[in-house]
Amino acid sequence: MSAMRSGEALSAVDSAWLRMDRPTNLMVICGMMSFDTRLQLSAVKALVQQRMLCFHRFRQRVAGAGIDAAWINDDMFDLDWHIRHIAMPGHGSQASLEQLVGVLASTPLDPSKPMWQFHLIDDRSGGSVLLVRIHHCYGDGFAMMHVISSMMDEQPDRQQAPPLDLPRQAAAGSALERVLGPLTQTAGEALRNAMRAAELGRDLLVHPLHALDYAATGVDYALSAAAIAVMPPDSPTRLKGPLGVMKRVAWAPPLPLDEVKAAAEALACSVNDVLVSCVAGALGRYLEEQGDALQGVEVRALVPVNLRPPGPLTTLGNAFGLVFLDLPLGLAEPVERVREVHRRMRALRGSKQPAVSLAILNAMGMAPDMLNQRLADALSGNASLVISNVHGIDQPRYFAGERISHQLFWVPQSGGIGLGISLLSYAGEVAFGVMADAGRVPEPASIARHFRAEFESLLMTLLLMPWPADRRRQRSRAGRDDQP
Repeated sequence: MSAMRSGEALSAVDSAWLRMDRPTNLMVICGMMSFDTRLQLSAVKALVQQRMLCFHRFRQRVAGAGIDAAWINDDMFDLDWHIRHIAMPGHGSQASLEQLVGVLASTPLDPSKPMWQFHLIDDRSGGSVLLVRIHHCYGDGFAMMHVISSMMDEQPDRQQAPPLDLPRQAAAGSALERVLGPLTQTAGEALRNAMRAAELGRDLLVHPLHALDYAATGVDYALSAAAIAVMPPDSPTRLKGPLGVMKRVAWAPPLPLDEVKAAAEALACSVNDVLVSCVAGALGRYLEEQGDALQGVEVRALVPVNLRPPGPLTTLGNAFGLVFLDLPLGLAEPVERVREVHRRMRALRGSKQPAVSLAILNAMGMAPDMLNQRLADALSGNASLVISNVHGIDQPRYFAGERISHQLFWVPQSGGIGLGISLLSYAGEVAFGVMADAGRVPEPASIARHFRAEFESLLMTLLLMPWPADRRRQRSRAGRDDQP
């Protein structure tokens, strides 16, 4: 009996994220919570038992491969294997912690077990760090935020009830069909059947994006697919090149969210525009620091876009697409750069790129291995980094009875991309995390440092700008000076 018949079939998109695993790029979402006080291992285990394992998916592992891949219950499930307790290495500095997290982020999860782990790390000052690693096939960042948030409390002595389990996914449906609607159900079925056909498979080995013809519902989708297919590569910088198996991570001191919002309001743009502009500035500074010229350089980022319908989360899994954003690294003036990012993001708003990229992921989940590789290269080959911005919880929260002081995460990179930038808001702060291939960016802390400096430069520029009231006063004085 196949795995599909004896378990719950993986959706095509979840299967795609599972199959994208490479030794050089693990498809694992890493998140970290910091505590000023000591977390107790027993309390963490009890919390996971009560409010994470109530989601049936986290007791399951993947069996089988390809179209036969399925979720099955792990009869040998051992919570002690999934929650590990370790001591802070070295002198307990941020650099020591960054090195440890980099090693863990480079370590594959065991596919013979449910692919998630918590690492409880005691620091030298009486606090704790909790590192969470969950494979992308279990869900995207939006789904994982729902799970982790369900484990948090508003007060240390008022524990919320365990969340309700989310229903099993319908085996026949696909994320593409849920996003594009019932008109694509026939197209989705055709895509599934066609991908199994040997004659079409041979054609797709030469023209992998022909798979999108089965999912397109109109000219807009076809044009977006064509735009991705013919998109020229971005500039060849040191961010591109062969990848190794080791990752390095870093993070910056958090930004005050109120200050980011104030900057966005002053420039009539979004918080995301401001943050992405600071990322562009930080990357530009880093490349210049390495001796690279920025004239004419365009570095492209893959930016995830949530495609779930409004309302409460109804399933785990992956339901997001991607847009391709060119970052204006050559613009040194911070206000000008924010406005250019805003213009480019506005041009992408309403784009069909997210749905088309989801169609590619759908095809990847069903394609033979060789075609799967080509589709992955088509999706990620024209970008140098991934930028993920997730809106977290606005107020402080407690985990296992202790207050969470800071939160951040690191987005995985796919294909040949060797750099990921993550932004997460929590309790009035914005955290910045960077994960990079050790060969491409040996010192990611430099990018983190430049990110903070870019935001401070933007604030200073805004404070020195002449605002409307100042201009009115200047005109009034000029008028009086002109009088005899």
